[in-house]
Amino acid sequence: METYDIKKERKDLYSPRPGGFAIVDVPQMSFLMVDGHGNPNTAAAYRDAVEALYSLSYAIRFAAKKELGRVHVVAPLEGLWWANDMDAFTTRSKDDWSWTMMIHQPEWITSEHVESARATAAKKKELPALEHVRFERFAEGLSVQTLHVGSYDDEAPVIARMHREFLPAHNLTLRGKHHEIYLSDPRKVDAAKLKTVLRQPIAAAP
Repeated sequence: METYDIKKERKDLYSPRPGGFAIVDVPQMSFLMVDGHGNPNTAAAYRDAVEALYSLSYAIRFAAKKELGRVHVVAPLEGLWWANDMDAFTTRSKDDWSWTMMIHQPEWITSEHVESARATAAKKKELPALEHVRFERFAEGLSVQTLHVGSYDDEAPVIARMHREFLPAHNLTLRGKHHEIYLSDPRKVDAAKLKTVLRQPIAAAP
């Protein structure tokens, strides 16, 4: 039985090279999503959101294997980030951050599969954010991205170069929300070795 892994299927989107910026066209894809606000290191809402996303994703994976005979690797956690003042990301003012945490789902997963898995997950464990998880199509379009290797708190200079140097140099401007894809498990990987895709939707400058 072949196992589907979005990281291998779309290496251009999930395995960029470190040390440079690349422009990519991100197609519409399906995600589980939860919205929230506050410091991801301390906010209970963030912890609850991530727990609900993973619990539901694994319930979907189990059901897809059993009911459809299709196996997939649970995709990495992703986050859309924004603030009233986007400098909050370069200054790391985390209490001012808003976010949408999300996990990609294979194209054969339907809303019916999600709701069935949600009922299964709810029976196994109390998950405060489970009812707030939504299943949506998300189209990001033209974006610039890079692979950051290191601590999350060391991302600021990379983001600053992306926004203030790369985009103006290529006559591009910001569009949409800052996007991060967490390829490493911070519980198991040293902070200096964490791999994170940093992505920003873009448009031609006026």
